[in-house]
Amino acid sequence: MTILLVTLVILALIFDFINGFHDAANSIATIVSTKVLTPLQAVIWAASFNFIAYFVFKEHKVAGTIANIIAENIINFHVLIAATVAAIIWNLITWYFGIPSSSSHTLIGGLAGAAIAAGGGVDGVNSSPIITALIFMILSPIIGLIFGFIITVLTVNVAKNARPSKAESWFKRLQLVSSGALSLAHGGGDSQKTMGLILAGIWFFEKSSNPNIGTIHDFTMPEWLPFACYSAIALGTLFGGWRIVKTMGTKITKVTPLEGFCAEGGGALTIFLTTFFGIPVSTTHTITGAIIGVGATKRLSAVRWGVTINLVWAWILTIPLSAGMAAIFYYITNFLF
Repeated sequence: MTILLVTLVILALIFDFINGFHDAANSIATIVSTKVLTPLQAVIWAASFNFIAYFVFKEHKVAGTIANIIAENIINFHVLIAATVAAIIWNLITWYFGIPSSSSHTLIGGLAGAAIAAGGGVDGVNSSPIITALIFMILSPIIGLIFGFIITVLTVNVAKNARPSKAESWFKRLQLVSSGALSLAHGGGDSQKTMGLILAGIWFFEKSSNPNIGTIHDFTMPEWLPFACYSAIALGTLFGGWRIVKTMGTKITKVTPLEGFCAEGGGALTIFLTTFFGIPVSTTHTITGAIIGVGATKRLSAVRWGVTINLVWAWILTIPLSAGMAAIFYYITNFLF
């Protein structure tokens, strides 16, 4: 039992690390494409704010949401390990092909697929967090788009009388602030998903020896867990995700320092808001929506809709494919252990 818990913790932290370099592109793509920072400077900047989130986010509502996706009577190490392995593999596949898919939805799909395979059927999954995730899979890019559009319109009107060279210089400085805010939000939101996964495993381990321990909802998170998860995602961000940087920074729409500031600001605002309410949204979906919103302020044709539609298809397929892989891995792990 102890070996399985250690295995789960290691795999979950590997997932968190991969999440970092997979999603690093979300917070540094625009700042690299506008040449405000070099790629090396950008990943150090983003990783720093990923870790600073440890000192900022003290309520871990998103972790609680993830931990409660699976019905308590279905939670076991086979389910959790299968979900984690599926999430790792899907993240590596999408990273390799430069597809900015959602690490959040990968994990949610993996947990749901493994729980269903474990014999719980649809009753093995708590519908509320799943439905919320599906709703915000649609809403988060729309909210990001709206915030990106509004911030761009307001910013353009405020700066319309400034000299172009002076305005560009200011927005390059402001992009440091906006990208830092987005990295802070990314670290605070995405690290909690790994916390929730490990928390479910620790709760199951403790309950195995003490059946009266109570529900997972009331289980206290160990103090070491947030530190470990914030450290893992920050370390992953240091390795960057250059394939996805190219997609996010250049293929959706051409981005200037002003537009990069507005997109990052819109994305950060959306993630801070949803994290406050404990909603596990995708940083990838959110910033993509914000970039589209910024591009749409110029003209709709400024957005490369062919690329965007391909991204949407990847988002739609993430949960069912992750669920299918997790179900397969559950049968494998259940057979081996």
